[in-house]
Amino acid sequence: MVSIKDEEAVMFEYSRAMTSFSVDDVHTAAEFYRKQLGIKVDRLEGDREDGGVLVLHPVGGHDTLVYPKPDHIPATYTILNFVVADIDKAVDSLAKARVRFLRFDDLGTDDKGIMRGPDREIAWFTDPAGNIHSVVEFKTAMSFLEEA
Repeated sequence: MVSIKDEEAVMFEYSRAMTSFSVDDVHTAAEFYRKQLGIKVDRLEGDREDGGVLVLHPVGGHDTLVYPKPDHIPATYTILNFVVADIDKAVDSLAKARVRFLRFDDLGTDDKGIMRGPDREIAWFTDPAGNIHSVVEFKTAMSFLEEA
C-alpha cells in the first residue's frame, strides 16, 4: 500500500476540474444545448469534419466539455444536474421547448416526470445523443450551491 503525505498531495490544490461527456453528433448537440436549454455554448476546433468540441457554460460556472465520439454509447446515469429554484416552472418551460421528460414508475414520477421527495424534486430528460440530464430543486439548504 502506498501512502501520500499531506504536503505531497497538493498537485490539484489550485486546479479547476472540468466534467466531460461524449455525443454522437456535435452539431445537433450544440443546437440542443443552445436553443432548447438556453446554455451558452462555445465551439473549439469547429473546422473539424466532426464539428469539433463544445464547451457548455451553464450559469454559475463549472464548464463542461462535450466531444464527438463515433461509437458513442449514451450514459445510463445522470451526467448533468441543472439546479433550479422552481422545478414546475423549469419543467413547463423546457417542455414548451420540446424537451421530453423521462418517467420512472419505480421512482414515483408524476405526470410531468417529476419525482417529488422531502429533500429534493427532480425530473430527468435526455439530450439528442441519449445522455441523461436532470433539473433539480433542493428543498433544504445546500452549502455547495451557494458558491455558484
